[in-house]
Amino acid sequence: MIEVLSVSLAASWFICFGLILFKHAHQHISSDHVGSGPQKMHHGATPRIGGLPIFVGLLAGMTIMYFGEWNLNSLPFIVTVLPVWLAGMTEDLTKKVSPLKRLLAAFFAALLGMWLLDAKLVRLGLPLLDHLVASYIVLNALLIMLAVGGITHAMNIIDGFNGLAGFVVVMILSALAYVSYQVHDTFLLGQCIAMIGATIGFLFWNYPRGSIFAGDGGAYLWGIVVAEICVMLVYRNPAVSPWFPLLLVIYPVWETVFSIYRRKVIRGLPAGLPDAIHLHSLVYKRLVRYMIGSKKAEHMIRRNSLTAPYLWGLTAFSIVPAILFWSSTPMILFFTGLFILSYCIFYAMIVRFKIKRWMTVGGDASDSDESKMESSV
Repeated sequence: MIEVLSVSLAASWFICFGLILFKHAHQHISSDHVGSGPQKMHHGATPRIGGLPIFVGLLAGMTIMYFGEWNLNSLPFIVTVLPVWLAGMTEDLTKKVSPLKRLLAAFFAALLGMWLLDAKLVRLGLPLLDHLVASYIVLNALLIMLAVGGITHAMNIIDGFNGLAGFVVVMILSALAYVSYQVHDTFLLGQCIAMIGATIGFLFWNYPRGSIFAGDGGAYLWGIVVAEICVMLVYRNPAVSPWFPLLLVIYPVWETVFSIYRRKVIRGLPAGLPDAIHLHSLVYKRLVRYMIGSKKAEHMIRRNSLTAPYLWGLTAFSIVPAILFWSSTPMILFFTGLFILSYCIFYAMIVRFKIKRWMTVGGDASDSDESKMESSV
C-alpha cells in the first residue's frame, strides 16, 4: 500500500501546485474572497477548488490498486461518490448549488452505494430495529440516506480553517484503515490509503499557509468517502461494532447537530443559516490571541493556522478510544457520550469567558474587545 499512498499523494500535490501556480488564469471563477461571508477567516483571494486535486489523487491511487498486485476494482466506488463531488465542485465554480441540492446529491449517492457497493445498514445492535431494516428495503434506504447524507454534510460544516477538516479526515481514515487491516478487508484498506494520500498531498499546500482551499468539492468528497467506508466496514465485517463509525465521526456530526439546536431552538433562526459561532470560530476568536486586529497577511495566516490544532486535539478524544475499542459496543457508546459532554463543557467555557490562561495562545483571552462577541450564543 506504500505505492498507493505515494502515487495518490504525488498526484494531488502536483495538481495543487499547478492550480496555485496558474491561479491568475482561473481565479475569476475559482477563488474565495475575503469578506464574502461570516465564516471567512483568511487573507486574499484563494483558490477554493482543492476538491479537484483530491479527487485526482484518489483516482490515481485506485488506478494503482487495479493494475497492481491487489487487482481491486474501485470503479463502483468512484461512481458512487461522483455525484456528490460534482455537486460540490459545481458550487465552488458557480456559487449556484444550494445546500439542499448538495444534500440531495448525497442522498442519491447513498442509494447508489446500496446498489453498486452493497453498502447497507442491517446491524445496529438493536434487535427490533435490526429486524425491521433487514426486512424492509425502504426503511434501510431511508436509514442509509440519513447516515450518509448526515456525515457528508457534517464534514463540510467543520471545513473552516487551514488544515482543520483535512487533518480530521486523515485521522478518521487512519482509524478506518487500521480496523480494515485488523479484519483483513483489503478493499476498504485500499480506499482509505488512497484517500489519505490524496488528502496529505492537498494539506501540504493548505496548511499552514492556506494557499488553496478544499471548497465544497473537497469537503463533500471527504464526507461521502468516509461515510461509504464506514457503512461498508460494518456491513462486511460482523466483528466491528455497529457504533464504531459514530465515535469516529462524532466531532463533525455533533458540531452539525449542536449548530442546528443553537440556531433553531436557542436563537430562533433558520437551521441552515451560516454563522461565525461554530466551535472552531469561537476558538479562533477567543483562544487564539495572536496579533488580533492586524491586517498583515502573515499575521492573519499565522492566527488562522493556530486554530486547527485545538480541534485536532479534541478529535483525538474520539479517535483513540475508537481504535482501542472498535469491537466493543458498550465502550464505544460510553466514549461517544463522554465526547459529547466534553464538547459541551468546552463550548460553554468559551462562551461564558471561563477560559484558563494556559488554554490561550498569543496573549490574554481578555486583552481585546474582539472577545466581547454575541452574548446570545
